[in-house]
Amino acid sequence: MTRWLNDEEQRSWRAYGLASRLLTDRLERDLMEAAGMPPTYYELLVLLSEAPEHTMRMSELARWTHSKPSRITHAVSKLEQAGWVKRANLPSDRRGWVAVLTESGQAALAAAAPCHVESVRKHLVDVLSPEQLRQLGDIGETLLAHLAPAPPES
Repeated sequence: MTRWLNDEEQRSWRAYGLASRLLTDRLERDLMEAAGMPPTYYELLVLLSEAPEHTMRMSELARWTHSKPSRITHAVSKLEQAGWVKRANLPSDRRGWVAVLTESGQAALAAAAPCHVESVRKHLVDVLSPEQLRQLGDIGETLLAHLAPAPPES
């Protein structure tokens, strides 16, 4: 038996769905205009910047981003073409590959980060009250716990 949404559930679902799509579109557009990179590339640069020695296994990048390995391989190839990342074999495992953030990649991330943070602040953080922002964080964590396995321990 189908459990149809009542009016309040329908209103909440539609508002959330449209708002999340519009917010994602705006943040993506702002990042592309300001830094010339899509959010996936930005996310990979951030992960590499936070990793020890600015290096992560390709398979670990895929796990952290909940992406298919082929998608990460394609994205890292594009980052490599831009000079922001280089790939190397693991000395301990000739089948394993790592992505390494280059100095140029660090500079690109440093240039993009202020614009991206300003966009997040302008279109999300500053629009909500502190209580709404806390609730949004709680809701996000609840959904993540339900939808996504925990990322690997670093």
